[in-house]
Amino acid sequence: MIITPELPRHAAAIESLLDTAFGPDRLSKTAYRLRDGVAPIPELCLVALGHDDLGNEVLKGTIRYWPVSIGEGKVPALLLGPIAVDPALQGSGLGSRLIRMTLNKAAAAGHRTALLVGDAPYYQRFGFTRDLTQALQFPGPVDLNRFLGLELVPGALDGASGMVGRWNGNGGSGGGEAAAPMVPASPKALPAGGLWHALPVHAPA
Repeated sequence: MIITPELPRHAAAIESLLDTAFGPDRLSKTAYRLRDGVAPIPELCLVALGHDDLGNEVLKGTIRYWPVSIGEGKVPALLLGPIAVDPALQGSGLGSRLIRMTLNKAAAAGHRTALLVGDAPYYQRFGFTRDLTQALQFPGPVDLNRFLGLELVPGALDGASGMVGRWNGNGGSGGGEAAAPMVPASPKALPAGGLWHALPVHAPA
């Protein structure tokens, strides 16, 4: 198993895995409104690859991030997801590995905060919490208990409030034009204690 940057040739297999994980109606979910017309952040889009008995490459996992903006202040943020793992590898730790790797890459690249919609008991091991999104709004129906935030830089969400919107290259919610890529703050080296490590999860007896 190797984890490597996503390439165009992986696109069809990624869509198939996402359909398996979330169903074909996934495109109607609110989070996809924030992705329409916006390119994902390529350096944070990874795939996990294995091989079948004939040596053919097989996609085993995928993770992507999109740029978004928060409120009138146009605070830049990352939107984590979708992330999916081959059903046969559920519980193997592959999903945690993908998240840890990409959060470390994001922090090292200078990104300051990440948002997602997902299960709090799973994502809290990486530091995501509902407390950080209390002042934020999501542009459509969403279970607010699943709307979570993480500060890659302490205090990055201090004072942030308002609607999460599509990234249009200037930080705000835009129309149908192609969005310019998000440019993070200056890259930095992470201190040894600043790495994101998944906390061990013990299965119930």
